[in-house]
Amino acid sequence: MSETSAPVPVWQEAVFQALKAGGVRQVAYVPDAGHSYAIRASQEDPDIQDVVLTTEEEGVALVSGAWLGGQRAVLLMQSSGVGNCVNMFSLLRSCNFPFLTVVTMRGEYAEFNPWQGPMGKTTQQALELMGITVLRVRQPEEAEEIVSAAVDAAFLGGEQVAVLLSQSLIGRKKWERN
Repeated sequence: MSETSAPVPVWQEAVFQALKAGGVRQVAYVPDAGHSYAIRASQEDPDIQDVVLTTEEEGVALVSGAWLGGQRAVLLMQSSGVGNCVNMFSLLRSCNFPFLTVVTMRGEYAEFNPWQGPMGKTTQQALELMGITVLRVRQPEEAEEIVSAAVDAAFLGGEQVAVLLSQSLIGRKKWERN
């Protein structure tokens, strides 16, 4: 991929490479800066179908439908989107579909936006209450192994898995005044 701005953090490339190596062929997402590399890489990869969503719960259905159609898919979303998906997560439990999501966290480390706090502080618990196994990436060197393990747990083990990318990993967000 060609970058015209700052270099891509190695962990972002590792996340995408683990998904690709794990046979993911569909990437569903609501645009998010923390997933920008994986989104661009998916758009540029002829072996992967990228699907932009209007809301995150559509991604739960898309990932489930991909599985029924014989493909592996991942839902990329921000922690605030987890709240939008809670009702749809019952589909996973009722039908026992494998499920994989990678979630960029907000509301944790150095958060400036008070609207991000409530869901960010309860994302892991909400996922776990819905029966989804939660793995967390805190350090850049953990990204590839943890995402790869999540791919295997979902698509070989039949589990529902969420990988949370910590806000400290992603970096601080700041409002810029002009």
